[in-house]
Amino acid sequence: MNALAKFAPLRLDRTRQSAPQVFEALRELIVSVQLEPGTVLQRAELAEHFGVSQTPIRDALLRLGEEQLVDIFPQHATVVSRIDLSAALQAHFLRRSIELEILATVCELPDSAHGALVQRLNANLALQEAALDPLDVPKLAVADQAFHQELYETANVGPLWSLVRRQSGHVDRLRRLNLPEKGKPQAIVRDHRAMVAAIADKDAEAAAIALRQHLAGTLAFVDGIRRRFPQWLV
Repeated sequence: MNALAKFAPLRLDRTRQSAPQVFEALRELIVSVQLEPGTVLQRAELAEHFGVSQTPIRDALLRLGEEQLVDIFPQHATVVSRIDLSAALQAHFLRRSIELEILATVCELPDSAHGALVQRLNANLALQEAALDPLDVPKLAVADQAFHQELYETANVGPLWSLVRRQSGHVDRLRRLNLPEKGKPQAIVRDHRAMVAAIADKDAEAAAIALRQHLAGTLAFVDGIRRRFPQWLV
């Protein structure tokens, strides 16, 4: 059965190259845990689903392989990989290291830029709050990512966000598995609110404490995730 049969076909933007769009669509399905580990991705089926030739499909799968989100067995099959905890820990370390420096940077912004940032972050918090009741996991996940990207952009290190995203596929899947757990969505918003309050006060130390708590929230529950989803983890 076609692995994507239950998903609506992607409407490609014909002004952009096909391969990046296919990559983005497949990556999102994997990272949002809609495609389970072991799912076979057949080039011919993917080409039919996306309405493209097999060349952009091949290129997209190669990029997914570089991010270790699929395992490619030449002349045999390409399958969605299991979550690699070692890779998740490394991505977590990278992101925490960068974002601690970012928080220190934004807490030293001139008043006008600083006030504008706080305003944008509060607007994002409103979106997160709206995603809590009723709970809309995809909407909350998008707002969560946008919250952090805003900090990168404001600190003038936007390209580092792309670097972090490329490394974060495994830890992002852990987060999505853990996100529906009781109290987890509320904890995410609470952590973000604490970060914004600290940034507003230009208190880099308090912001760092809130960030550490926020990023540690998923990895602290890895054992529970493994018990609930043993087939997902290496």
